[in-house]
Amino acid sequence: MKKDSLIDKSYAWLDRHTGDSSRQLARSTSRRGFIGKLGAMLAGVAFLPLLPVSRPFAQETLGEIGDPQSCDYWRYCALSGTLCTCCGGTTTSCPPGAEISPITWVGTCRNPVDDMDYLISYNDCCGKSTCRRCSCHNTERELPVYYPSKSNSVLWCFGTEARNYHCTVAGVLGVAATDD
Repeated sequence: MKKDSLIDKSYAWLDRHTGDSSRQLARSTSRRGFIGKLGAMLAGVAFLPLLPVSRPFAQETLGEIGDPQSCDYWRYCALSGTLCTCCGGTTTSCPPGAEISPITWVGTCRNPVDDMDYLISYNDCCGKSTCRRCSCHNTERELPVYYPSKSNSVLWCFGTEARNYHCTVAGVLGVAATDD
């Protein structure tokens, strides 16, 4: 019997608290105002996925062969610039003191290990003086430049604090779509 009376008291408290809160909300808010705020909140939530976000490169669990400090490395098929791997960075990260540009160009390169095409994001690292080691100019699948955004010869240090180019990284975004 004691257990039931304790539960009844809990429900009574919850009912009283909910009723008081509802009446307070009704006194301070009109129906149109409440519906307007609810609609604005739902519209805001709908646009949340559209905001620009810095997305990391895909998980890099690919089988890889070759020397990342060589222009012949498979990821560098459309890279024109200096390799960050020769300048204190890695294939996906800038050397200390350099800032990665959020602006990128994309290439499609074939991984010789699994014979699949992958989308590669080429980002310039900016903010330090140009590294003069391991300079590459690969133009696989490059066409005449009608759109500067499709060119690997453009300086891509936009959106960074300093505009001077240092080197370029090549991160795997994912498997390229096929025309099957």
